[in-house]
Amino acid sequence: MRTTIAIAVVLMLVVAGCSQAPGAGTTTDTDVNTTTPDAGAETTQSGSDTTQSERVVKPDDPKTDVLGWEAGYWYNETIAVNPNDGLNDSELDKVVARSMARVEQVRQLEFEERVPVEIQTRDEFRESRSNRSTPEDRQLFDNVKYESLFMINESTDSIAVQGQNSGSSVGGYYSPSQQKIVVVSENVSTPKLDEITLSQELFHALQDQQFNLSSYDQSTRELHNAKDGIIEGDGNYVDYLYSQKCNNEWNGDCLTPDSGSGSSSGLANIGPYLIKFQPYSDGPAFVKQIHQQGGWEAVNEVYQNPPASTEQVIHPDKYGEDTPANFSIENKATNGWERLKLDGRPNYGSVGEAGMLAMFMYPYYPSQGQEQIIPARDFFNMKQGSNQLQEFDPLNYNSSYSTGWDGDKLAVYTNDDAATNETGYVWKSVWDSQQDAEEFVEGYRKVLKYNGAKKVDGRTNTWKIPADKEFNDAFYVEQKGDTVVIVNAPSVSELSNVREGAAPEQ
Repeated sequence: MRTTIAIAVVLMLVVAGCSQAPGAGTTTDTDVNTTTPDAGAETTQSGSDTTQSERVVKPDDPKTDVLGWEAGYWYNETIAVNPNDGLNDSELDKVVARSMARVEQVRQLEFEERVPVEIQTRDEFRESRSNRSTPEDRQLFDNVKYESLFMINESTDSIAVQGQNSGSSVGGYYSPSQQKIVVVSENVSTPKLDEITLSQELFHALQDQQFNLSSYDQSTRELHNAKDGIIEGDGNYVDYLYSQKCNNEWNGDCLTPDSGSGSSSGLANIGPYLIKFQPYSDGPAFVKQIHQQGGWEAVNEVYQNPPASTEQVIHPDKYGEDTPANFSIENKATNGWERLKLDGRPNYGSVGEAGMLAMFMYPYYPSQGQEQIIPARDFFNMKQGSNQLQEFDPLNYNSSYSTGWDGDKLAVYTNDDAATNETGYVWKSVWDSQQDAEEFVEGYRKVLKYNGAKKVDGRTNTWKIPADKEFNDAFYVEQKGDTVVIVNAPSVSELSNVREGAAPEQ
């Protein structure tokens, strides 16, 4: 999926006191082996300046399908398209064919078949997202997950919030189930297409053809982000290489972004966005390192053994070395509390190191930078001597409070006997060491404090957030060695019913 970094980045940098979104320029370039067909030269006009540039007009078609050629078009040939007045159907076909050829040339992989491209307005895209139905139990589970991160309160529809985020930030996507690409543009009949957006979605289709992405287990947010470390990491790295060739080898002969296709409004809540953005930030750097060390063949091999956790993408040295711990959450609920189970889904959630980091960073935004559990200077990776974010890994998802993660699981509980359907949860995490667990608890207590929690007299490791605060619940935090268990309930007295033994009297 092509996500618009500028939306979140602008918000981040406004709060951070900076003024610019990340620039496209960079001093880093990665050479890709190319086979260029014979070409002539033509003179191009740009305003009043005349420049001599090498352009392919129309070389001979190959006798068989080769890398860098698709549906009659070479990756570097000039096509008769005027992007200023939008693209009609025949022009769109030409652009898609040439973009496919360019993706092949950059990534050194061959398309097996052409992929349909559909254009949607942003309003149509938003409507399609809002019309999606979610089973009630999954809706409740998702609400509790974001409540546990202190991002979305339990009375707010978290699915709707995420839908609004996507409606503002997504520039296009590839649907594996429908095997088609959707690009968002305000003009459907003659869209002014962003070629980089198109190239990424074409590459996702190519990934699916070559590596069968639907075979991946992405049943939790943690597993989804982990696999996106290679899926979106490779996609955004290819984007970068594609952009470099647009600016250099292809002499600017690429369709420029459609200024009207962006968001007309901001994000509904930056918290879920921060979690989901992690593979877009860390993934390209993860893939770039592998590519530079072993070429595209080494990157292809990662698809056979994709990252097992966000930890392995945040810390590439742990890829293939540090497998998440295997553990469960024993059900110790009593007095009418029952564990919520989902049909066809795991009976637990997991947000991983990326989700935990986002929880610690989130207070920075609603507090307008006044509360920094993680200092902003540690989160924003700025170019040296500049107020621009780095091209790769613009956000740092590494902190002392979340490093050392070895696994987390969230179990959701409901009490149907209550006057209102109350919820609670047990969030268990395992860490590489006792020190890592202690550091996580230290950070978590700061999150509690930020949200108004007060320690409960006469109870061990128990906190209560007052009724006039957004997340007005009770919390029990227990750390034993490398394991941390957090119990949540509507009141202190209910903590031991959600999990027997929680919040014992001193």
